[in-house]
Amino acid sequence: MSENAALVARREAAVPRGVATAHPIFAVRAENAELWDADGKRYIDFAGGIAVLNTGHRHPKVMEAVAKQMEMFTHTCFQVTAYESYIALAERLNAMAPIEGPAKTIFFTTGAEALENAIKIARAHTGRSGVITFAGGYHGRTMLTMAMTGKVLPYKKKFAPMPAEIYHVPFPHAPFGVTVEDSLKAIDMLFRADIEPERTAAIVLEPVQGEGGFIPAAEELLLALRALCDKHGILLIVDEVQTGFARTGKMFAIEHSAIKPDIMTVAKSLAGGFPLSGVIGRAAIMDSADPGGLGGTYAGSPIACAAALAVLDVIEEENLCARANHIGAMMKSRLESISRKNTSVPIANIRGPGAMIAFDIVTTPGSQDPDPATTKKVLAKACANGLILLSCGVYGNAVRLLVPLTATDELIKEGLDVLEVSLAA
Repeated sequence: MSENAALVARREAAVPRGVATAHPIFAVRAENAELWDADGKRYIDFAGGIAVLNTGHRHPKVMEAVAKQMEMFTHTCFQVTAYESYIALAERLNAMAPIEGPAKTIFFTTGAEALENAIKIARAHTGRSGVITFAGGYHGRTMLTMAMTGKVLPYKKKFAPMPAEIYHVPFPHAPFGVTVEDSLKAIDMLFRADIEPERTAAIVLEPVQGEGGFIPAAEELLLALRALCDKHGILLIVDEVQTGFARTGKMFAIEHSAIKPDIMTVAKSLAGGFPLSGVIGRAAIMDSADPGGLGGTYAGSPIACAAALAVLDVIEEENLCARANHIGAMMKSRLESISRKNTSVPIANIRGPGAMIAFDIVTTPGSQDPDPATTKKVLAKACANGLILLSCGVYGNAVRLLVPLTATDELIKEGLDVLEVSLAA
């Protein structure tokens, strides 16, 4: 029996099935955009820990910063004894975030924690309770963020009832037949049928939906939401957990638009593989909660803060925003070439800003009919061929590409070669 197979058996005996694993392999070592499993097999990583590794596995500057911090201390709890790295990181994010006026930042551990606390802050500031989110959006697996997530399977099944005062509207996407006008009409219907604007604390959306299928929010939608929020005193919260830190060719994906949110949530690639999330917002909003109302034992870990400061240095020094645009252009060009070949399974809707790229696997060329069964087979074939991929989308037929931005062109081309072989009909 292989080491991977033995570990699968141990996992099945010891770990609940509710935490799924995309591939039956176990990592033992990784560097930049490569990973080796328990049987010594090498893989090219086009998943990046679900957009966590924009600066790659074990970037030397990140590892150096973490080692230096570990020589000093590993934990005090910021609410007990504070430390300078937390403040320094908040200062840097406040300066770079596209927030109107003075900003403040608080740190947590996971993306879901960031979203939970963004809602707490919004409710504290507005004195309102309602939250509007979008179908297809993903915001976490805690009870509140699970309710905010616009996808039943696998996130909500068996976990009802959901927390109250969470409302969903359609997200515009042409292949689904949903327009910006449809989304805005749905919000208007909510205001007439379910909750008045004066009871709505926040509208929350991803500037590019992640689990929903890497679908960018239309500029028209963002401008309309900003105007709507300004009109009714509603806070606009942008979830940058998956899209932030150079992935889309900008530091934050919302910078592709002209609007500025009131609050932003960040996580994933912020700390280069170490658990850290944050809420960044207008200072007057962020100060709405009373002392002691926000925080967490591990929130803003000194190790993670040290890693994050190094990550921001790497993004700037290695010009990773421009790098993301270069990688995305490479990937889109190759995918367009593959899509024109009759030797590939049918693919459609190649999309995404920067290096946040996805495409759909469909049943027949030129159609929009999703083919999730074939998508699963392609992902399994890719893994067998040495390429780690993930799917997403409301129908499970979108393949997303999240290679570390620090990967070389040569490695990316090798990965795309494997992808083309894996897409062969």
